[in-house]
Amino acid sequence: MRSIGMYKRKKINKPVIIGDCTLYQGDCLEIMSTLGKVDAVVTDPPYGLGDWNNRGTNKNRPFDSDETQKWDRPLLGIHINTMREISKMQIFWGANYYLDFLPRTKQMYIWNKNIRNMHFNDCEIAWCSGWREASRVFDLSPNGLKKQHPTQKPLKLMKWCIEKLPKETKTILDPFMGSGTTGVACAKLGRKFIGIELEPKYFDIACERIQKAYDQPDMFVEQPKKLIQDKMGL
Repeated sequence: MRSIGMYKRKKINKPVIIGDCTLYQGDCLEIMSTLGKVDAVVTDPPYGLGDWNNRGTNKNRPFDSDETQKWDRPLLGIHINTMREISKMQIFWGANYYLDFLPRTKQMYIWNKNIRNMHFNDCEIAWCSGWREASRVFDLSPNGLKKQHPTQKPLKLMKWCIEKLPKETKTILDPFMGSGTTGVACAKLGRKFIGIELEPKYFDIACERIQKAYDQPDMFVEQPKKLIQDKMGL
């Protein structure tokens, strides 16, 4: 199986920088091959549900199935290997769809949705690389969540994940950024973030959401110095 060093490098688009967030639009394997080490990967990768739609299931999703099939390609072993190779710790949501690519772990995160609906899962599972021994459950109903992406996670959930990482975790990568919820959580918590998104539509949404997060910062989180200088016109 190919590793990151064997992946053919191509010209990478110049990133958009917002505060401490560096955002790339393009293929995550190509872009990850140009990055150095990061402290953690926190991501919700594609599950391959577009294929399931073709088989007659998942018809009650709020997004058009033709649109979903453009980006929702099944995750491959090279994606998993690359994310693990360039990071010290990992949190992978939707792990039950691709456990064959992951080693055994004692640590899982479970999002309990507090709903029982025949068309949707009662919970979602994240695989963690095991910097802690215990698994944890986060209770939060998705009702009222205004989605801008088919698999968008609640901001409270992603902030909870990031807060579970060791305090020395400074730079977080999301190679499947989607609408940017992980980046918004990092901006709110004062963490550095690198995001990658293939689809231009969702990349633009992510940029807008992350910019708004910096425009409306949390009171007790220190803002990036450059952002403060820009606001002051320095």
